Amino acid sequence: MSEESVIGRRYTLVIPKTIREELTLKEGQRVLIHVEEGKIIIEPLPRNPYKVLEEVIGEPYEEERDEPEAERWLKSHAGR
Repeated sequence: MSEESVIGRRYTLVIPKTIREELTLKEGQRVLIHVEEGKIIIEPLPRNPYKVLEEVIGEPYEEERDEPEAERWLKSHAGR
């Protein structure tokens, strides 16, 4: 699906409603933005990263112990 949008003041970009609905994006949700072959890629991050982390590591999340590995995993799985 493709939709046209306009870059606004302060370089803001409005994601069209059809795309927001298809991806079930919510206001305030975090995204990962990167450039790939001259294109801007915007990937939604999980809404509840701690739940995802518990599933990945198989035990309650402890920030100090698990943060470096969790960050690597989250970036590699964003938007799946």
